[in-house]
Order: sequence, then C-alpha cells, then structure tokens
Amino acid sequence: MKSITFILLLSCCSLMAQTDGIRWMSFSDAMNASKTQKKKVLIDFYTDWCGWCKKMDAATFTHPEVVKYVNEHFYAVKFNAEKEKPIAVNDTVYDIIPNAGRNGTHGLAVTLLNGKLAYPSLVFLDENFNLLSPLPGYQTPAQLEGPMRYFAENYYLRQAWSDFQQQFKSRF
Repeated sequence: MKSITFILLLSCCSLMAQTDGIRWMSFSDAMNASKTQKKKVLIDFYTDWCGWCKKMDAATFTHPEVVKYVNEHFYAVKFNAEKEKPIAVNDTVYDIIPNAGRNGTHGLAVTLLNGKLAYPSLVFLDENFNLLSPLPGYQTPAQLEGPMRYFAENYYLRQAWSDFQQQFKSRF
C-alpha cells in the first residue's frame, strides 16, 4: 500500500513539474546559458498595454504541451519591447529608440521583427542567435505547434515552410 501511494505521489509530482510553466529568462541569460548548452531561442516580444499578449500568456503559454515543448527545445525569452535595458550583441548595443512605436521601442525588437512592430510577436533564433523567422500576432497552442517543430526539429534546413505545413499533423 505504501509503495502504491508513493508511486501515485511521484506521478503527480512529475506531472506538476512538466506543467509548472515556461522557464522564461532574459535575453542576456539566454546568451549566457547558450555558452554551456546550445539550444534554439524563442523570444516573446510583448508590451504592457497589449491585450493579445496577456491572452497569449494566459491561454497559449500555459498549455501543458506548449510548456513542455518550449522548455525542452528552446531558451524562452520574455522581452518587453518598450522597457528592456540596453543589450550588447556581438559588436552592437541595442537600446530604446525613442520615436519608434507607441512608447519607443527597443532596437533589438526593431531589428528582429524587421521593423514590423506588432505585439505579440515571437521570434525564432538558431543556436548561434541568428534570426530564423519572426512570427507576428496571437498564436493558439495549435497554431504555434507547427512553427515550433519546424525550427526546433530542423525541418527548416530540409524543406520549405509551405511543404512542411502540407504534411504537418498536430501532436498536441
């Protein structure tokens, strides 16, 4: 009886650990973590005033399969596009650009979003912090799964996005 109780308790703890939430970090923390273990990077560009950003936090980024997949395959970066401190990437320092966007916008967001400021926007980077693709707008778990797998599982190296989409079957 004790062993059954222990196994049930262990199973519950394991399930809870998988759904605790996405392990968000700063961009600088992701760069530091990448020095010891290479992973792709998923950046969530958001603003404080963005209602769809809040909805995505509440609905998409709490979905158990999204949480598990992001934590396994990406360094997840939460990035307030209007408030982050200066960041040095290689030989460039990015900071708030006062006249960009509603309240000024961080230069890293402007660069990685190719100047198309929309929130929320996700950006996928490879293991060396090279831009793979921005993904603008609110994404449901089902909408996000394909792009996550396309980049995390290196399909982007073998086939075009349109070909991947035609054969993709959701596992969520």
